[in-house]
Order: sequence, then structure tokens, then C-alpha cells
Amino acid sequence: MERDNTTVILGVDPGTRITGYAIIRCSERYEILDFGCIRPPPQLALADRYLVIFNAIEHLIGKFQPAALSVETQFMSKNAQSTMKLSMARGTVMLAAAKNKVSIHEYAPRKAKQALVGNGNASKEQVQRMLQALLKLSSLPEPEDAADALALAICHAHASKLQNHLKKR
Repeated sequence: MERDNTTVILGVDPGTRITGYAIIRCSERYEILDFGCIRPPPQLALADRYLVIFNAIEHLIGKFQPAALSVETQFMSKNAQSTMKLSMARGTVMLAAAKNKVSIHEYAPRKAKQALVGNGNASKEQVQRMLQALLKLSSLPEPEDAADALALAICHAHASKLQNHLKKR
């Protein structure tokens, strides 16, 4: 596949059990190239789950040649152990992008919701409904982790368009 540095974005919602991903192409409209979830087998040791995530992200990068990775920023959980595991999954995704020279852009969940729905406190269902309308899908994008990844990819597309617009001024 020929690399198109201006249009393909990989959105990722990282997790150790489920990592949502979405690849979109941006032109006059948004086109979904692929979306879904990476689900490392739960019986694997954490290090092996991170390897599954790394290999899957690297495969997606090789297949779709995205110009950018849009990844959810870390949120602080009351459970320090959960926060550390999630941080490592996020780092694994970012490492795969960095290794393959894909630019990395981080967005807080509230920022992605704001960009998509206009409300940083929107519910997951509101986000899914907006994605359905925007992308002209026959049903809500599921599972939620993949929908979150779609929202992150579109958030970056909006941010990029705004940056390009401001540069032209």
C-alpha cells in the first residue's frame, strides 16, 4: 500500500485486556479502513500481553501506513496497579509507533468527546451515536473500545485541520 502521509490516522484506546483500534482515512469525509479490538489471551503473563499488543499495532502500521497515531492519555485511577498496567500498555502502543516513525499525538478522553460531540462529559452512547451519524454507519460502532479509538482518530483529524487552518492564516 502506498504511504499517504496526509490522510491515514490510527486511533488507539490502550488496555491490557482490550486495546481498541481504528484506522481512518481523511479526505472530504472520513472513511473507516478498519477498526476492532486486540484481545491478548488473559492467561498470558503481562509481558506477553504487551508483546501481543505491540505486534498487533506494528502489523496495523505496516498494513495501513498511518501518518499519525492518536492515543488516549493516561488517567489516574485510585488503583495504582491498574494505572501502571494501563501506562505500560499505552507505552507499548507508542513504542510501536515510534519504531515505525509514526507521529504520536495524545488526547484526553474529555478532549476526544469534546471534538466529536461538543461535550467533554458525553456518555459512551452519545459518542457512539455521533460516530454512527458522522460515519454513516448502519449501527452503533462496537465494541466500546473500538468506538473510543474511532473517536480518538477523528479528534486528531479535527486537531490537524485546525492546525493547518491556523498555519495558512
